[in-house]
Amino acid sequence: MSNQRYSMDPPPMSLPVQLLYVTCARSDKDWHSMEHSHYFAELFFITKGEGCFIIDNKRVPVRERDLVLVNPGVSHTELGNKKSPWEYIALGIEGLQFHSQEKKGPYDYSIHVLGQSQSRISDCLMQMASEARLEEPDSGAVCQKLLELLLLYITRYTRQNILAAPPKKVTKECRFVEQYINEHYFEEITLESLSLLAHINKYYLVHAFKAYKGISPIGYLTQKRLSEAMHLLETTNYPVTKISGMVGYSSQSYFSQAFRRMTSMSPNEYRKKNERQMLENKQDFDQHTR
Repeated sequence: MSNQRYSMDPPPMSLPVQLLYVTCARSDKDWHSMEHSHYFAELFFITKGEGCFIIDNKRVPVRERDLVLVNPGVSHTELGNKKSPWEYIALGIEGLQFHSQEKKGPYDYSIHVLGQSQSRISDCLMQMASEARLEEPDSGAVCQKLLELLLLYITRYTRQNILAAPPKKVTKECRFVEQYINEHYFEEITLESLSLLAHINKYYLVHAFKAYKGISPIGYLTQKRLSEAMHLLETTNYPVTKISGMVGYSSQSYFSQAFRRMTSMSPNEYRKKNERQMLENKQDFDQHTR
């Protein structure tokens, strides 16, 4: 009986990377997007057809089995194909930037054609997409582990180094969403509509906006609506039904529930408390001016 022992070198220093999302997308002639950038890196793997990216104002054609690595802060978008749709898997990865072993510093983007010798990369990506579709309670943890394996394969087969990401920057998408909510809070707004307006993935929007404002986009919308409702309760005699509609609620019942969660009182109770407070303040003022 014979055996062969293989000694293992210690793994390289790991970085605190986080998988933000796995997206399976189809880009066709009706695809509408705009140039945008993220504070995190994005990885695209073309699974079918041919298409085109605009990266840093450069037109970049891609085709099936191309791997595209886009570093944080680099503006980019995908273009639809008028002749036929193309499909891809996209990953949002926080905490890293890609660095070529053959260049002196980080780059904006790189493209790698994956041949049979690099099939472990494509296999890993397909497995991540399959796991994400399952939407099991532990799918996020499984995909996070697969990401670690994927990054090792990318380092091995594409001569890339993985570096710590540069400091986060507030994204223009978050500023746009904040401004849009401030100006349109009284209209019907959903997370899906905000993500379409900002031309970004809704899961990334939630993550990035929380990093920007400390609250989700819908949480911020609720705060804005209720803040405006409080102002109207304090300064007008409009009925609660009218105020709820003025700040974007189609249901007075839902408005009252949201208001109570925020203030621990109903809208009418809040108005009466404010009226009492104003009366007490006026009486105090009158006493001091006599």
